[in-house]
Amino acid sequence: MSRFVLGNCVNVMTDFPANAVDFILTDPPYLVGFRDRQGREIAGDKTDEWLRPACGEMYRVLKKDSLMVSFYGWNRVDRFMGAWKAAGFKVVGHLVFTKNYSSKSAYVGYRHECAYILAKGRPRLPMHPLPDVLDWKYTGNRHHPTEKPVSSLQPLIESFTAPGGIVLDPFAGSASSCVAALQAGRRYIGIELMPEYHRAGTERLASVRRSMQRPAANDPVYPEAA
Repeated sequence: MSRFVLGNCVNVMTDFPANAVDFILTDPPYLVGFRDRQGREIAGDKTDEWLRPACGEMYRVLKKDSLMVSFYGWNRVDRFMGAWKAAGFKVVGHLVFTKNYSSKSAYVGYRHECAYILAKGRPRLPMHPLPDVLDWKYTGNRHHPTEKPVSSLQPLIESFTAPGGIVLDPFAGSASSCVAALQAGRRYIGIELMPEYHRAGTERLASVRRSMQRPAANDPVYPEAA
């Protein structure tokens, strides 16, 4: 069961059964009103009315004793942390991805991305834990204005899930997390609100499947309850 769904993630997840996915890896809007040089924007990046409902649904659909890794806007960390804790998540780790370029400069040159590791229950520790500082390869943002590198996402999936597990990304953008899950031998459910990014992600996944000689799944969108 692998699907990349066009829609509002809160509405889509409402139809999922509880305790259905093994891992959540997501890159939600940072709440900064982002706009790149080409004029591309991200839905939901100016107001946070979606944040707490989305976190509540993510907690509900995640299996007990499982993890979520979420990127976040560092200058809006209070809003993200409040929403995660209100949903029931516990903070169990923090990741820093180091860049060799500045994505923006102000008081300093911003040369990193960061993500929190959040737990529902007491997940089992990985046998070989990753370091909490990891490399970052520039994607060129060809498919999405804040495209995350598959090479940084795939090790997280491989560390925090077993083969065949279900990886959910409710803010999937152009499907980098889905590509990473596919390449890692995991199932995925990606959800994206904006049609242009959903279309780009669909094309990416089809290309990766062709390169892997793996046929597309034809099973239902929704996971079965655990």
